[in-house]
Amino acid sequence: MLLSSKFQAHTNIALIKYWGKRHQSLILPVTSSLSMTLDAFYTQTQVDFDSSLTQDQFTLNGQLQNDLATAKISRFIDLFRNLAQCDLKVKVSSKNFVPTAAGLASSASAYAALACTCNQALGLELDSKSLSILARQGSGSACRSLFGGLVEWEKGSGSDSQSSFAHQLDSGDWGLAMIAIVINSGPKPFSSRQGMQHTLESSPFYQLWPQTVAEDLQAMKKAIQDRNIDQMGQIAEHNALKMHATMLSANPGFTYFEAGSLKAINAVRDLREKQGLTAYFTMDAGPNVKVLCPLDQVSTIYKQLAKSFATDQLLCSTVGPAPFALEVD
Repeated sequence: MLLSSKFQAHTNIALIKYWGKRHQSLILPVTSSLSMTLDAFYTQTQVDFDSSLTQDQFTLNGQLQNDLATAKISRFIDLFRNLAQCDLKVKVSSKNFVPTAAGLASSASAYAALACTCNQALGLELDSKSLSILARQGSGSACRSLFGGLVEWEKGSGSDSQSSFAHQLDSGDWGLAMIAIVINSGPKPFSSRQGMQHTLESSPFYQLWPQTVAEDLQAMKKAIQDRNIDQMGQIAEHNALKMHATMLSANPGFTYFEAGSLKAINAVRDLREKQGLTAYFTMDAGPNVKVLCPLDQVSTIYKQLAKSFATDQLLCSTVGPAPFALEVD
């Protein structure tokens, strides 16, 4: 017996950040968050549930992964196998068209694609809400990559796994764009999961984080409704800097910033303050800087940034789609 499926899912960048869990194993967040799905960065994943296999196999970017990485994927796929009452072993072949573990949300697109393939291959026919609840348990931000446009991930309440899910807030097809300034495409010194847990447990600033995120989220939703990119950018910048401030105040403190990150932030501020362009920065758990801007200014902003950064460091993207099926290899 062979059950196969292949999907492409896109990364997302949070404009209102997710930073901290209230439940580790279920990946229930302390706060709600809001993101923009990106067209330029994505993962393609194929699953083959095969009765001839004696153990799960996981290949990433053409390289067979070790037992530890495969076990992590297997635990996630078990969520779907249990629902389908299926005990078939699986071969997972995944390719990231985005740097892995560099703060460009490769895990979000990876687990979103994997959730979609398992859902289709095993004939589960789960709706998007149910699928986002499962995807969240692989990587929190993966639940947001199950939707295109601008996406809200609701934190839910207590330890109720079913109350925390994602949904599309807005299509975002009204002239939004983002430029990623890649400062370092290598792996991060420590994962987002490690960083957020250490921050939650040791930063005296963290107790203020949930309240300020709730305020930012409401303001961001109003800015989106008004299609006010300047207001969106101002809120996103402030929210990102507050998140990174909680890391600096952890004990011991740490940061994902590199010298190039600060250079990029200053360059974006110069674009806005000295040249009158609509450009705002945000950063996730990694050194790379993302620039929110109007689609009709992308070319101008790109040319200005290219004076300070190599062109292979500058990646432009429009708003991305929801995951979609591909032809099985």
